[in-house]
Amino acid sequence: MDALSLLLNRRSLPKMKAPAPQGEALEAIFQAGLRAPDHAGLTPWQFIVAKEHGLQRLADVLVAAGKANGADEAALKKLANAPFRAPMVITVVAKVTAHAKVPVSEQLISAGCAAHAMQMAAVTQGFTGFWRTGEYAYHPLVKSGLGLAEDDEIVGFLYLGTPDCQTAKVPVRESERFVSYL
Repeated sequence: MDALSLLLNRRSLPKMKAPAPQGEALEAIFQAGLRAPDHAGLTPWQFIVAKEHGLQRLADVLVAAGKANGADEAALKKLANAPFRAPMVITVVAKVTAHAKVPVSEQLISAGCAAHAMQMAAVTQGFTGFWRTGEYAYHPLVKSGLGLAEDDEIVGFLYLGTPDCQTAKVPVRESERFVSYL
């Protein structure tokens, strides 16, 4: 698939199964993320991989945050099951640094670009994925449970695996609704 077709047909595919990317395929995904735009060379990214037992550790962190928020049993069950929707979850983090020329927003956008590049790199290699955040991506217990600093920001959880359903047709959007010219 050429790069333009990949971008024009980008779609999150939430149903996936094992295997997850590994070895050279996983390294290519990391390298794609590390090519994200990076003002001033801050390299504001960290990728935390959860697979196998790590998925349970991520679930435990999410459940602890849910309990701290007073979540009911149904919500706690959903949090406990969330990481197991894929054989691998990569938490994409913006490692925020105070900088006179690079505001926090640019560092967050850079980490978001890394997440997108990683998802596209997975798709080009026959895998699939989806990017989620949700309220617990911003919860201090999740950040501390993942060993993050107070200023770090989770920009998303990138779920990766092998497609386990057919991709629906990508809707065509009329660009005139979103584009203006000066």
